[in-house]
Amino acid sequence: MIDKQWASPAAAVADIPDGASLAVGGFGLSGNPIALIEALLAQGTKGLSVVSNNCGVDDWGLGILLGARRIRKMTSSYVGENKEFERQFLEGDLELELTPQGTLAEKLRAGGSGIAAFYTQTGVGTQVAEGGLPQRYLPDGTIAVASPAKHVRTFELNGVAREFVLEEAITTDFSLVHAALGDRHGNLVFNKAARNFNPLAAMAGRICIAQVERLVEPGELDPDRVHLPGVFVHRIVEVGSGIEKRIERRTVRQAEGA
Repeated sequence: MIDKQWASPAAAVADIPDGASLAVGGFGLSGNPIALIEALLAQGTKGLSVVSNNCGVDDWGLGILLGARRIRKMTSSYVGENKEFERQFLEGDLELELTPQGTLAEKLRAGGSGIAAFYTQTGVGTQVAEGGLPQRYLPDGTIAVASPAKHVRTFELNGVAREFVLEEAITTDFSLVHAALGDRHGNLVFNKAARNFNPLAAMAGRICIAQVERLVEPGELDPDRVHLPGVFVHRIVEVGSGIEKRIERRTVRQAEGA
């Protein structure tokens, strides 16, 4: 029997070294593996290259690592909720590889599936394909590093010739994910919106570390309910259902007749 349970978030991330690459689940603040992120912050790991849809907010999610200057590079789709992110990027302290959201998802999935690269129409005719997007600035505001041009090829699809851009897969040293439910073999079930980038990030990491709200025994999960099989998960740690979950922007509708 393969028991992948670890005693604590701190123990599970203890061997992540300075300069490691990480794929981290979450969309906005939904599904953030916050216990693992906090453990990584506490142990002082720095120089991280992180792949995630976004970088949290200033005081939550990946934003706490960014605020402590532990992140060297972000590969993301959306960066609009974090003022510290904007400041570090514009002042040349942070490298950014901005990637279309669907492309980022597929790059992670491809990496986890053993697919080296794929062609997509997304980004054709833009700087995503043609290059020149700022990835790092100098303190004086000039561009230190710009994105390279990517290979574009024409294919016939449904009888129509179209251009496609070649995108390379992403794999990382580690991945950090959050799930609602898991068993000691690493099989995971995600709850609603938390089933966003978490399964894809898990697949891309050579060592996947999962925090789960509830851990059950092997055989207790209905196989038809499993969203990610345990073959992709290497360590699992139970954090409890009382773990804090934040909402970026709470919007409520006034009750009728109020």
